[in-house]
Amino acid sequence: MTNPQWNAVDTYFTETIAPADEALTSALAESAAAGLPEIAVAPNQGKLLHLLARIHGARSILEIGTLGGYSTIWLARALPTDGRLITLEYDPAHAEVARTNIARAGLDKIVEVRTGAALDSLPQLEAEGAGPFDLFFIDADKVNNPRYVEWALKLSRPGSVIVVDNVVRGGRITTPDPDDPAITGTRELFELVAAEPRLDATAVQTVGVKGYDGLLLARVIG
Repeated sequence: MTNPQWNAVDTYFTETIAPADEALTSALAESAAAGLPEIAVAPNQGKLLHLLARIHGARSILEIGTLGGYSTIWLARALPTDGRLITLEYDPAHAEVARTNIARAGLDKIVEVRTGAALDSLPQLEAEGAGPFDLFFIDADKVNNPRYVEWALKLSRPGSVIVVDNVVRGGRITTPDPDDPAITGTRELFELVAAEPRLDATAVQTVGVKGYDGLLLARVIG
């Protein structure tokens, strides 16, 4: 679902207040050249993630779903020089593209890309005492979103922020669909967040070059 006017407005926003630079442009170009799906966040959405991390004063970030590292670069640029970002990517080929893009952006000293299923990597992070993280960005397989948020809670502290991408599903979120695991997982995510007393949350719908979708934003309060 796209709309020429949505695209034009996104382009205007990007060109005026969220312009690309060589590292960001190269990250998208290298990802496309490697055959990665074109599902990275839009530039103005990347800038939103950057600003959320800056406003929050994040020093540690956990990203679930790296793809080619485009959103990783936006987030890592918000960290102080002694900050850290761990990003989890299932596909080894995607992870290698991301590592190259992150290194080109000069961020490989504060970013670690871990390869493998996130539900395997997350217990390892807990065992290592890697948390708590200040901000989480979840943009991976939607069926496991509820599990990812449960792990984010385990690796969080009061005040941590959790952002989950792609929660509107083109408006289909309102209708249960047992044949679509992304819808099932996303609806379970909302039910979990609604019932979780440690989370204060909202969700927003978005339109633009990525079509009709939205974000869930939650703050850990206990």
